[in-house]
Amino acid sequence: MDLRHISFRLLEVFMCVVKTRSISETARQLHLTQPTVSQQIKRLQETVNEPLVMVNQQRIHITEAGFALFQTCQQVFGNFDDYQDYLAELRGGERGRCKIAMVNTAQYILPKLLGPYSNLHPHVELPLEIGNRAEVLARFERGEDDIYVFSHPPSLEHAKAGRFLQNPLVFIAPITHPLASKSHVTLHDIVSERFLLREPGSATRMLFESELQSRGFVLSNTVQMASNEAIRVAVGSGMGLGVVSRHVLPPHDTSFCMLDVEDVNLASHWYFVVRTDRHLSHAARSFLKFAQLNLEQCLDKQWVTNELSQLNESLN
Repeated sequence: MDLRHISFRLLEVFMCVVKTRSISETARQLHLTQPTVSQQIKRLQETVNEPLVMVNQQRIHITEAGFALFQTCQQVFGNFDDYQDYLAELRGGERGRCKIAMVNTAQYILPKLLGPYSNLHPHVELPLEIGNRAEVLARFERGEDDIYVFSHPPSLEHAKAGRFLQNPLVFIAPITHPLASKSHVTLHDIVSERFLLREPGSATRMLFESELQSRGFVLSNTVQMASNEAIRVAVGSGMGLGVVSRHVLPPHDTSFCMLDVEDVNLASHWYFVVRTDRHLSHAARSFLKFAQLNLEQCLDKQWVTNELSQLNESLN
């Protein structure tokens, strides 16, 4: 059978199985029976003449041929989504969808861009996903979103990044801590302290631990915290020291202070990242162009590092 005769509905069922890894969940989402879903997948595999999914110990695994078909489906359905957007624009309205996934800390800065953009483009949908670095990386690898926001972008061939904002990392201590009144603080002064840190793999923790390793230091007392807010509150309560992005600190919280640690500069940046091997929606392109033109109006000028022009040019 000619593959061009495969129906969109058949491919939709297949894509849902790949995303959910579940026949029952696919049936629920698409309002089908489980036998119907299984029959559709069987029919598709017979048409392709290759195994697309395999069941091992009641778990669904995607074959190499299945993953390649899934990527093709994403491209095809993405193109048709764009065509629908194009038709909507012809009818006089701005329509589209820009899916953004960001690491937790970015939620403190990105809304300052999303708000003004949304006011100018009220009919553009802006679904957001927020998670830790591992979760957002997993979404990136699956190609689930249009734009990703990292402070340490993935070094992959199909990743294109544009730097847009400095992300200075700072040491914070309880306002009552002895180091709070010390004018000269060194790494040697703080490495013996208890540190409250995010999970292993977070960009902030990786940068801090890399700096310590390069200087021959190892932390002996750490506590893992689930969020930047938890670290800030715990530090303010006297539980230990922390390393966080400067952007997450509220200006009027007097329960902690920033330590100026000598000869340490934990500098990083925020990046918009897109996949070059995946269709990028018109709405996502529109948002990136808006960001390039309006960073200084929407964000604190002292931190803006606008290097989005090259990213936007590569998407044209």
